[in-house]
Amino acid sequence: MTTAVSADSGGLFGWLDRSHTVAKPGFSRWLVPPAALCVHLCIGQVYAFSVFNLPMTKLIGITQSAPDDWKLTQLGWIFSLAIVFLGLSAAFTGTWLDRVGPRRAMFTAALCFGGGFLISALGIHLHQLWLIYLGYGVLGGCGLGLGYISPVKTLITWFPDRPGMATGMAIMGFGGGAMIASPLSVLLMKYFSSPTNVGVMGTFITLGIVYLVFMMIGAALVRVPPQGWLPEGYKPPAQPKKMVTTAHVHVDEALKTPQFYLLWGVLCLNVTAGIGVLGQASAMSQEMFPGQITAAAAAGFVGLLSLFNMLGRFFWASSSDYIGRRNTYMIFFALGMVLYALVPWTGRIDSIVLFVALYAVILSMYGGGFATIPAYLRDVFGTRYVGAIHGRLLTAWSAAGVFGPVLVNYIREYQINHGVPKADAYSVTMYIMAGLLFVGFILNWLMTPVDHKHHMTEEELKASMEA
Repeated sequence: MTTAVSADSGGLFGWLDRSHTVAKPGFSRWLVPPAALCVHLCIGQVYAFSVFNLPMTKLIGITQSAPDDWKLTQLGWIFSLAIVFLGLSAAFTGTWLDRVGPRRAMFTAALCFGGGFLISALGIHLHQLWLIYLGYGVLGGCGLGLGYISPVKTLITWFPDRPGMATGMAIMGFGGGAMIASPLSVLLMKYFSSPTNVGVMGTFITLGIVYLVFMMIGAALVRVPPQGWLPEGYKPPAQPKKMVTTAHVHVDEALKTPQFYLLWGVLCLNVTAGIGVLGQASAMSQEMFPGQITAAAAAGFVGLLSLFNMLGRFFWASSSDYIGRRNTYMIFFALGMVLYALVPWTGRIDSIVLFVALYAVILSMYGGGFATIPAYLRDVFGTRYVGAIHGRLLTAWSAAGVFGPVLVNYIREYQINHGVPKADAYSVTMYIMAGLLFVGFILNWLMTPVDHKHHMTEEELKASMEA
């Protein structure tokens, strides 16, 4: 008699099953952050997608845009779609991820993100923009969301003693991915270019294959700890800190708590302020200091901000293990209010050095907010469904990806249309951003522990583990 081969028993995709990812004795937990980095360094490419925008306006004209070429306004939707589907996929697949484990989720993310590039390459070849919207925007965006949240719960479980540091190491890769992708993409486009080709299609195909391979390596490396595992010598504190729970909240129950919505607002406001200026950093620096900052210097400024965005993710998340997550966000909002309000002043006193220094700190806290939020959720809702809860909270990122750029771009345009010099057109925006951070400070100040009525019982927890 023949029987069907299940994934659990080692069929073609049996290695993807959670049971095949449980670490054996002697496995070092320090191998898990590199596995997460394999994924995050790849999907961090999304922050460098703008390097393709101008070349894709010249696919037909080659040296200059032809009448049938795409416009920048059309191409701008590719990035927006990717960020929107990042948040949506993270929200709707979080519970599935908790059930199937990180390897299957990372494998799926690799197929979506790498496949998105390949479909987009076909869109370039056929000159069909909808294929790029579908490929990079929708499918690639789903890969972004899955890849972003897939290692989070695993890292927190492996590092109960330092959850902020662990997630900071991985999410640091998302901030640093653009630093690799931007120059690599430029080099590849130059390599594949010819008198009749700007080189975008070949670059998309190459990146799609490279990212697919590296993300698969991350999926193969990742492991989950055995049930009940704790680091050697580690003992959970007998008296947990006020904002750190030892209980667990179901993902559906978390949505019934005020804490979830307070944290949604906290993340949304922190990201709105940061992403708005990040997208206009090059133009802002040149317009606030006309004749002093060249286009090349502005590009270097953007690269420097990316570096601080990356380093801030590790620094602030690691620091939060010692000073607490709530206190870390208090610093983000209080210090951020001051720094944003000071930015217009640096233009009035003509201090480029101070301008760059302020933005370096601002972007470090922008990145730090992303890296600290998973550990904040773990403290508030426990570890059992932290991946799923994190996924749903990332819809705040999708919203901020619209709010931030719209605020900066439209307020700037309004100011200029009403006679305000370009050098002063960002002043009102910066004050509004400072005001948003004040609201974020209040929301974070209102955070309290989750009421015990939302906690899972021992029976519910045990049943969820066996499901």
